[in-house]
This record gives sequence, structure tokens and C-alpha cells, in this order.
Amino acid sequence: MPKKQVNMRIEESLDQRLLALASRTGRTKSFYVAEALRIFLEDQEDYYLAKDSLREFNESGEDSIALKDIEWPSSTK
Repeated sequence: MPKKQVNMRIEESLDQRLLALASRTGRTKSFYVAEALRIFLEDQEDYYLAKDSLREFNESGEDSIALKDIEWPSSTK
């Protein structure tokens, strides 16, 4: 997959921590920044999907099901 470059400014203390981690592990600073961004984006996408789903449910007027009324497969008890 082609890669794109993103430039940003960070505090000196963050850069030092990032450099120390990269040096200790043999990875690049870019690797850790990209990994952190990937995790952040996944979390944000999950949050907004859940938020939108809850809003849609609340607007639908449907009744919810009590947790005690759900029949769980025996392997999850």
C-alpha cells in the first residue's frame, strides 16, 4: 500500500520519549506514530459508531431487552 507523509509538531518531551522507545526497540519513530494513530482512529470510529447506533435506537422507540432476559449459550456462563 502506498504511504503518505504527514508532518506535525510535538512537544520536545514527547519527541524524547518517542526517540527513546524507537532506539530501545529498533523500530522507527514513524512506526510508533503510525501505530498510535491507527489505534486512536479505531477507537474514535468505534465510539462514533456506538454513539450513532444508540441515537438511532433511542429515536426508534423500540423497547430494550433486559440483560437478565437474554438466553446465553452455555459456553459463556
